[in-house]
Amino acid sequence: MPLDADRPTEMSRAAMKAELLDAETELALAYAWRDERDVAALHRLITAYMRLAISMASKYKRYGASMNDLIQEAGLGLMKAADKFDPDRGVRFSTYAVWWIKASIQDYVMRNWSMVRTGSTSNQKSLFFNMRRVQARIEREAMARGEELDGHQLREMIAHEVGVPLRDVEMMEGRLSGTDFSLNATQTTEEDGREWIDTIEDDGARGDELVEQDHDRSALRLWLGDAMASLNTRERFIVRERKLREDPRTLESLGEELNLSKERVRQLEAAAFVKMRKHLERHGSEVQNLLS
Repeated sequence: MPLDADRPTEMSRAAMKAELLDAETELALAYAWRDERDVAALHRLITAYMRLAISMASKYKRYGASMNDLIQEAGLGLMKAADKFDPDRGVRFSTYAVWWIKASIQDYVMRNWSMVRTGSTSNQKSLFFNMRRVQARIEREAMARGEELDGHQLREMIAHEVGVPLRDVEMMEGRLSGTDFSLNATQTTEEDGREWIDTIEDDGARGDELVEQDHDRSALRLWLGDAMASLNTRERFIVRERKLREDPRTLESLGEELNLSKERVRQLEAAAFVKMRKHLERHGSEVQNLLS
C-alpha cells in the first residue's frame, strides 16, 4: 500500500483489506528480506502491518498534527522496523515493530510541536507524552481524598511518578502551557505599535563603548609602532615575518633567507621582543589594560 495516498481514510481502507499473516508466513517473509533482500517480501510484510501503524498514529491526533502526516511517520517507523528486524530472535514482527512505529511518531510530534526544540532525552519524551495524563490522575486522587495541592506539590508528585528531576517537570510545564510567539508581533492592536523585538536589549557595544574602543586601538597601534621603530632592520624583519603575517614564516625559512641558523633567528626574535617589552613598559598599566 502506498504511503502517499490522498486521504487517511483511503489508507485506512486499504490497510484493513490487507492479509493477516500467520507466524510462519511472517517469519518466511522476514527471512526473505533479510537474507535475499526480496523487495516483494518486504512489501507484503509492510502492507500486512500497515493497519497497526495507522492504529498507533490515530492515538496521537490530539497533539495537533494532521492524520496524514502521522500515518506517513508511522509508515516510516514500520519500514525501519522491517529493515532492522532479526527473525532469529524468536519475536513476532508486530511486537518488534510497535517500538519503532511509536518512536517515529513521537519524534515527529515533538519536532513539530514548537519552533523551539521541546526535548530529546528519554526523560523529556516521557514527560511530554505522559505529563498531562499523570497530572490529571494525581489531581483526581487528591480531590477524592479532599486534599488541595499547590503547584509545587503537584510538580513534585509528577516528577516522582514519572521518575524525572523536578526541573524537567518545570521546564516541560512551560513548554506545554504556551505556543510560539512572534517577536514581530506588535504590543498593541494599533498598526504602528512597537514590536516586541524592540524591547530586547541590544547585546552590541554602545556608542560610547565603540568610541572608547577605537581610541584604545589607535593608542595601542601607535605604541606598538614606536616599539617596532626601536628595533634594527633585521629584528623588525623577523618580527614582521613571524608575527604580523597571516601565514607566519618558520624559523628555518627565515634562517635560509638571512643566511643564519634556525637557533640564531630564534635568539634574534627573543631579543627583539625584550626590546619591545621594555619600550612598552614606559606606558605602564595602560598597555596592560588594553591587552587584557
